[in-house]
Amino acid sequence: MSKTKGGEIGWREYLALPELGVDSIKAKVDTGALTSAIHATDIQVSTVDGDSWVEFTVLPSQFSDALTTRCRALLVGYRKVRNSGGVQDERAVIATKVAIGDQVRTIELTLASRTNMRFRMLLGRSGIPDGYHVIPGKSYLLGGFKGAHEFGEEEE
Repeated sequence: MSKTKGGEIGWREYLALPELGVDSIKAKVDTGALTSAIHATDIQVSTVDGDSWVEFTVLPSQFSDALTTRCRALLVGYRKVRNSGGVQDERAVIATKVAIGDQVRTIELTLASRTNMRFRMLLGRSGIPDGYHVIPGKSYLLGGFKGAHEFGEEEE
């Protein structure tokens, strides 16, 4: 991913989740949401040596279910989150590293069904690096997804 100019980030960006094996996922940057969320399916929680782990499947492309990544992470806990329709639900929460431009930081990520949402990931304000500001009329200031055409990720 390329460096950003002056700490600017677009309202939508391609990010990476290296600890989860997700090289690129399109995310909506949402300053109205505190916590970040990712579309996850087949969520299974298990206990190993007293620690709770969660396994789940991520589908990084919003236009194709052909690309899937099975992920495993330590379960941080559960959080009640109000969705875009105003309905509150309880979601599993993990902590993982996210690569945003030239920054790599740890964020909390809720696992949610985003099937009917336009973006498979939402980057909440707590996930935006300090000093960055969102440019509402701009997209992909940090670079794009190299395999975009292969998975139908062309710009609308």
